[in-house]
Amino acid sequence: MKILVTGGAGFIGSAVIRHIINNTQDEVVNIDKLTYAGNLESLSEIENSERYYFEQVDICDRTELDRIFSIYQPDAVMHLAAESHVDRSIDGPAAFIETNIIGTYTMLESARQYWNQLDQTRKSAFRFHHISTDEVYGDLEGTDDLFTETTSYEPSSPYSASKASSDHLVRAWLRTYGLPTIVTNCSNNYGPYHFPEKLIPLMILNALDGKNLPVYGDGMQIRDWLYVEDHASALYTVVTKGEIGETYNIGGHNEKANIEVVKTICSLLEELVPNKPQGVIQYKDLITYVTDRPGHDVRYAIDATKIGKELGWKPAETFESGIRKTVKWYLNNEKWWSRVLDGSYSFERLGTGTNKSEGK
Repeated sequence: MKILVTGGAGFIGSAVIRHIINNTQDEVVNIDKLTYAGNLESLSEIENSERYYFEQVDICDRTELDRIFSIYQPDAVMHLAAESHVDRSIDGPAAFIETNIIGTYTMLESARQYWNQLDQTRKSAFRFHHISTDEVYGDLEGTDDLFTETTSYEPSSPYSASKASSDHLVRAWLRTYGLPTIVTNCSNNYGPYHFPEKLIPLMILNALDGKNLPVYGDGMQIRDWLYVEDHASALYTVVTKGEIGETYNIGGHNEKANIEVVKTICSLLEELVPNKPQGVIQYKDLITYVTDRPGHDVRYAIDATKIGKELGWKPAETFESGIRKTVKWYLNNEKWWSRVLDGSYSFERLGTGTNKSEGK
């Protein structure tokens, strides 16, 4: 197959592309606007593959999207491009409305125009896979409740509301126009190449620098943690085996309170980096409780039974194995994260165009 991946320079998108290039014979066309969270260095290990193509394109630019579809003739779309940081959505929701809603609408319309002109064989094989989040479901009240594919939507933040809107658009384009769509909703991802504003990399890098480890409220917000490479394998399973019109929840079966995650990171660093920054006796002493985020959901938990039962996928990593791999990755890849922190990675975004010749 030739798969068009949107947002492929982001955290999850880059993991998906690495998975496809390293584990299949498929071709990948990566389109990414290269905003602050887009980092081509996350794709350095596969960027020279003959099966990989990059185009710097904004998913809100219909003319450019039509050109991409016309030139590359993809067999499937994996739509990951999105603004995704909750705190940023609270401070500035406009970008989330633009990218997550208008961008998804524009992708759907460009894909629909392309799909309509395919011959019947290719038309019936085409898939538009929309990658979303468990945050669209809102809060779980009980300690034993789980999000299922039929849980009603109750988004709490501008981010989750914009993703909920995009989910509805995707399903409407199937119902109204017949565009063959699939939706997946995942739990919190973590792992290599995660942008340092997110909880786990922020805690690792702050601890290494002897800075405070800020924890919202009492730190008892519970999330289901999914190792990003497990998520990538799940997404590929869905785009190749999933049924049109279906929704699949993807989770790691790892419910942890935020404070437990932070303390686990501190314990791993005690073991792996015993030589601490000056003035630090124990890494956990850096934990600082800060004012909670507005509208902060207390508990998310995914029921991933359906994807396991129907498509045969299950995560390979436990939280214990995944978080150890993650901490070790950050310890061994200072060049990557230091360039993110000092902003030098961003210069690559300027003037970046195609990775390979157009016309493929």
